[in-house]
Amino acid sequence: MRAVWKGAVTFGLVNVPVKLYSATEDHDVSLHQVHDEDGGRIRYQRKCEVCGKVVDYKNIDKAYDDGEQTVVITDDDLKSLPAERSREIEVVEFVPSDQIDPIMFDRSYYLEPDSASSKAYVLLRETLESTDRTAIVQMALRQKTRLAALRVHGDVLMVQTLLWSDEVRAADFASLSEPVKISAKELDLSKQLVESLVSDFDPEQYVDEYQQELRTLIAAKLEQGEGIDTAATFGEEPEEETGGEVIDLMEALRQSIAAKREGSEAKQTGSDAKAKKTAPKKTASTRKRAASE
Repeated sequence: MRAVWKGAVTFGLVNVPVKLYSATEDHDVSLHQVHDEDGGRIRYQRKCEVCGKVVDYKNIDKAYDDGEQTVVITDDDLKSLPAERSREIEVVEFVPSDQIDPIMFDRSYYLEPDSASSKAYVLLRETLESTDRTAIVQMALRQKTRLAALRVHGDVLMVQTLLWSDEVRAADFASLSEPVKISAKELDLSKQLVESLVSDFDPEQYVDEYQQELRTLIAAKLEQGEGIDTAATFGEEPEEETGGEVIDLMEALRQSIAAKREGSEAKQTGSDAKAKKTAPKKTASTRKRAASE
């Protein structure tokens, strides 16, 4: 794994140097779109809806749309904002672990000790375990201020970034406000069904069957010779469009060479004509002298 952040956990006068690693990864098979007739890649262009031109990334700004007006935000505007570059995971408070609703969890990261001695790291880990507390921390990650929960995961400390309170929607459904009568017998039967399925959770017994079947399908198609040379699916690389016109690089080079050759020939023809025009005219005596020689 590659560390995505380096800094220190700080609470009181205690400083725990750590490295931050992403704790999760996506296992989905990556698929792209192709033309059903020849397998060619489908390209998407960044086209302006006003002028119709294809736009380079360097000419693209961000914007906010409130439904009626759009405000353009340039790179200089973003650079003027105070960037968060702190290298501290600051403990704000310690709270009972069961007070954090799982709906608030966002991304998970492992913390590795980053010093010659891991004593401060182990001390913090054992303190959280023995008190059954979770540390609420603030940190700067990718230039944004994050609220996070620092807790114990096995023998490792981990940080789970939290959603801000205004990012969690309220569940307000009118259908749930209608009174529903549940009989004692119905509730008892429901409890019996739950008890019949009670078990200890083991995440390794569950697999993503869809992704497994997809990989099997891909392997079978390759074995049956249904693969296409990847380079052939790209075709010829077109240049960026200007005003909707596609320019072929090789053709542009040929045209440039031809134009330069024509220019050189025209220049040479002009020079010859000028030399002929400015050459001294032969008089009768000149012609007579040349003939005698």
